[in-house]
Amino acid sequence: MQVYLPIAEISVDIILLLAMGGGVGLLSGIFGVGGGFLMTPLLIFIGVPPAVAVATQANNVIAASVSGVFAHWRRGNVDFLMGWILLIGGFIGSTIGVGLFTFLKSLGQIDLVINLSYVVFLGTIGLLMMLEGLKAVFRRRRSGGASRGKLHEHNWFHGLPLKIRFRKSRLYISALLPLAIGFFVGVLSAIMGVGGGFILVPAMIYMLGMPTAMVIGTSLFQIIFVAANVTFLQAAQNQTVDVVLALVLLVGSVLGAQLGTRIGAKMQGDWLRLLLGIMVVMVCGKLFLDLLVTPADLYSLEVKL
Repeated sequence: MQVYLPIAEISVDIILLLAMGGGVGLLSGIFGVGGGFLMTPLLIFIGVPPAVAVATQANNVIAASVSGVFAHWRRGNVDFLMGWILLIGGFIGSTIGVGLFTFLKSLGQIDLVINLSYVVFLGTIGLLMMLEGLKAVFRRRRSGGASRGKLHEHNWFHGLPLKIRFRKSRLYISALLPLAIGFFVGVLSAIMGVGGGFILVPAMIYMLGMPTAMVIGTSLFQIIFVAANVTFLQAAQNQTVDVVLALVLLVGSVLGAQLGTRIGAKMQGDWLRLLLGIMVVMVCGKLFLDLLVTPADLYSLEVKL
């Protein structure tokens, strides 16, 4: 059954869209990411224009994240104090990011910037997470699963001022660090159409030193409001949000996120990092190959009224 997407100006099988939404929602619940880093490339693969995919996917991220946050909140795995500080930075960053998106779109370079951003950031983060996950798994096997490494290492940024005690995460660090991380993730959310979880989750684990179980729910909490801000600004400034596409993806995402949360609660943190890293690298590889292959249509025509 085909459904016409008015903003994307293409017809797509509705079953395919529901399956994509459900699959990404499932991954969102398991790994604590909004799923945009997978959904946006998938939408581009089926023919949705990158600008529309970015703006619409931000709306879908909200649905998956809300569903996941409630599930993690019931388990007590959300640090709301950390989430609010990350949110302040993310809100400012996403507002600036949408302005940058509008500027690049006016220059006609937004599609290239989106694809290059995914290749660079997905490739770097994915490889680091995959290597770290492999090391942790092998370390656990050699020690028989009894040993436990340090929660985090102290670096120069742990000496920053304005320290706050995060009792839920058992941390005493500067508020400037999560604020800066939130800001950076907010900018990427606007440009790449992601919740930012694929960068936020590793940063919260390796830079902030939060427990893996607490990271997932807290990251989803921040992602909800940042993605909502991006969706509103993209619709108001660029008119690139396809409501029909967003609603179809939303149905699948909500159902998938609930199932994914239950699966993720039973998996070890080391395996979560390894599997997420492998998926990120695979998506990055496909995008990189698409940049090297000569497109079927070398030119595109846009009519402005």
